[in-house]
Amino acid sequence: MIRVVLPFHLRALAGVAGEVLLCVKGPATQRTVLDALEARFPVLRGTIRDHETQRRRAFLRFFACERDLSLDLPDVPLPAAVAEGREPFLVVGAVAGG
Repeated sequence: MIRVVLPFHLRALAGVAGEVLLCVKGPATQRTVLDALEARFPVLRGTIRDHETQRRRAFLRFFACERDLSLDLPDVPLPAAVAEGREPFLVVGAVAGG
């Protein structure tokens, strides 16, 4: 099971509280985790990734094991601790402003 932590606004949209547990088929990558998340919560389609390009939305970042994974390719395997459920995959709303 993959543990996913979403920012408040996406948890509210999906109607969940706390971590989301996902069963991912195949290797744990950003793509497989986000595919499983969107399959379980269709309301999240287009909120984390663009509908057409499947690229991460500009004001969201991905973290795991104290690393920023936002610029990793979507099919790069996630750290073993995430794949084994020991550490969560974090979707974090980026902070911007002036």
